[in-house]
Amino acid sequence: MTSSPHPEPGAPGSRRPFDLVIFDCDGVLVDSESIAIRVDQRVLADLGWELGLEEIVERFVGRSEAHFVAEAERHLGIRLDADWEQKYQHWYRTAFERDLAAVDGIEDALAQLRLPHCVASSGTHAKMQRTLGQTGLLPAFEGRIFSASEVERGKPAPDLFLHAARMLGAEPAGCAVVEDSLYGVQAARAAGMHVFAFGGGVTPAARLAGPGTTVFRHMRELPDLISAGRP
Repeated sequence: MTSSPHPEPGAPGSRRPFDLVIFDCDGVLVDSESIAIRVDQRVLADLGWELGLEEIVERFVGRSEAHFVAEAERHLGIRLDADWEQKYQHWYRTAFERDLAAVDGIEDALAQLRLPHCVASSGTHAKMQRTLGQTGLLPAFEGRIFSASEVERGKPAPDLFLHAARMLGAEPAGCAVVEDSLYGVQAARAAGMHVFAFGGGVTPAARLAGPGTTVFRHMRELPDLISAGRP
């Protein structure tokens, strides 16, 4: 008897397709992390907190702007004015306008994606409109963009990814998350979603490895990884 090349549903080794792919934005869609951490370093130094780039990655990459402010206030022992960041906005704007590009290979990966997909990022909606717009990626996600500003707790809590799944009618177990930060990976695991961890960014790939996680190093690998279905 010749065995079937396609396992029956539920059989050992069978894999089911994902129902929804949730993309982080910074470092996954737009190559912004290396730009942002250099400006963050300047901003923090100007406020009186000298940090190396690696420590900035460890403390802040993948976290919300509210977390950045709270940590700066805690360390410096001060309360920042409501408009404190206006002084620094042109630093970020100039750097992003000069250097921001889409992550290498992401346009082709999105073109091959045949599944519902969205963005769920620690960044604000205004920031994502700018960065996705500048890199030409906004049309691929218009109307399916979610921000940590919409939930009570940001990454590494699972709230944002669960919110995105709920809004788009997907069960967490059927979702894949594409992340590049340790806090984002932790959030996806906490949400019960499989993580495709991009190890080609500022966070070392070894830091992203763990349960429920597939680490990859180039976006050209992503379409085949996703199309293989849920482990």
